[in-house]
Amino acid sequence: MIRAFLTAFMISFLGLASTGSAQSQLQLNNEILFEQLRQVHRLSPRELDALRAIFAASGYMGQGNPAISRHPISPAQCEAGIPGGLNGYLSARNERICGERYMVPLYDPRTQRPQDATACIDQFEFPNIPCTYPVVWTKALEAAQVCAALGKRLCDAHEWEGACAGALEPPDYRFDLARGVSANTAVSLMRAAHNAKYAPTQSWSYGPTYQRGICAADSQKSPTCGGGGYNSCGSNTYPTGSFPQCQSALGAFDLNGNAAEHMNLPLAPDQMSSTGSTTLGVTEMKGSWFIFDRYRAHPDWCRWRAPFWHGTRVLSPYSHENYHLGFRCCNTVD
Repeated sequence: MIRAFLTAFMISFLGLASTGSAQSQLQLNNEILFEQLRQVHRLSPRELDALRAIFAASGYMGQGNPAISRHPISPAQCEAGIPGGLNGYLSARNERICGERYMVPLYDPRTQRPQDATACIDQFEFPNIPCTYPVVWTKALEAAQVCAALGKRLCDAHEWEGACAGALEPPDYRFDLARGVSANTAVSLMRAAHNAKYAPTQSWSYGPTYQRGICAADSQKSPTCGGGGYNSCGSNTYPTGSFPQCQSALGAFDLNGNAAEHMNLPLAPDQMSSTGSTTLGVTEMKGSWFIFDRYRAHPDWCRWRAPFWHGTRVLSPYSHENYHLGFRCCNTVD
């Protein structure tokens, strides 16, 4: 029903565009996306206005440069491949716990029940709608702004890792290693300690060993993609949720494959999103991306933390963006 309504909306909107609108195809695609968000997530006019302002200020945010992006499958093909259709991804229990559609509770199944969760994470990459292309060309600052506009927040690194590994564990940030040193040095020291701790138990969202063909990781770069520019690199992603087996034990999809994702990496206790910080820490890029089955650029097991790639503070206006970098949000449950 939603898909049929959006088709009619798209035809109407594009018809208006063809009769003299000066908006670009990216803006048109974003308007369709905003309508999906309004319907699926029941957004208010105020929330939609906030999203429009963030996207407009960016000029690049969206589902990729439409002139060169070549997605492997369509949203309709994605929906046809899901057993039971899109309703199979809805959960009344999770919506009760998280207060939102398409979110899953974060907890440790070894010692807790889902209703014990104090935080939830989006089930899919933003826009957190199954069978929809993820939004990319997003700075960490913009990701944090979008999450806040929707009453959510950017996830802390350990929350994303717990969602992927199937068990949320207590924060293990070695803040003692970050005192009195530069952000780059702090990330390097904290990362080494964290990765050494978890390397013996490395796993992927779908299981204990890396497997090809399980996640949205068999697309290809645009032939023109060299340095990563907007006009040369297509965001050749899959619709979110296209691979039902690419699901963690806690129910989150596409943590491996599709878009890489911005997270918050706190370097001090007062920078943790999960405890209410509004200052936040530095950027952490999580997961793999849409060509990983063809080119494994780096490790991507669930609790692996990356080097300080293109590192800045999360809230820096110069935080990194590119054609395969998106995000998902978390929220705090009372």
